[in-house]
Amino acid sequence: MKTRILLALVLVGVLAGCATKRSQPVVRFDRQVNYGDAKAVELVTNEFGSSDLQLIAESMVGSLLETEVLQGRPTVTIATVRNKTSEYIDTTNVMNSIRTALTKSGKVRFVANINEMQNQVDELNRQNQSGLYKTNTTAKLGKMTAAKYRFEGELTSIVKQNSSTKDVYYKFTLNLFDNEEGSLEWADEKEIRKTSKR
Repeated sequence: MKTRILLALVLVGVLAGCATKRSQPVVRFDRQVNYGDAKAVELVTNEFGSSDLQLIAESMVGSLLETEVLQGRPTVTIATVRNKTSEYIDTTNVMNSIRTALTKSGKVRFVANINEMQNQVDELNRQNQSGLYKTNTTAKLGKMTAAKYRFEGELTSIVKQNSSTKDVYYKFTLNLFDNEEGSLEWADEKEIRKTSKR
């Protein structure tokens, strides 16, 4: 009798589990997804997009590499790049592309900027104060290299529209200052205009 009751309970449990699985919604994907060319021109909207980021980065890097400011592989840091548009645009992403290309060129060395400095300090403290590392292998305090130059910039936009047309003008300005002298050593701008019609 006990065996029959136990068997009946197991059977009810299995059936309940099957019923639960059947009642769950089935997720279906109705869209086909393909990889695209990351460098292809993107014109989905007038808003700032990947093509704009790439155009700006290529323009700024090309301009900088043509100058003689970067002689001797100087140290550079990124101060601020303000977004003065009405859109949410991650200007850090723009500067990351510029920094990556300049680093790959071998013409410049980047040092920790103000946003990255706390991570650098935390790492130095961890190595020197935790007692976990051999003294002769830790990064020493007071040995960081200061930046000779700093980047500052801004992204602005002007939007005009009427019933049939929307025109968006972007301007990215980047300045390179000498930290010791406070002098502006290089500056450039990249302008982008995007127009759409209904």
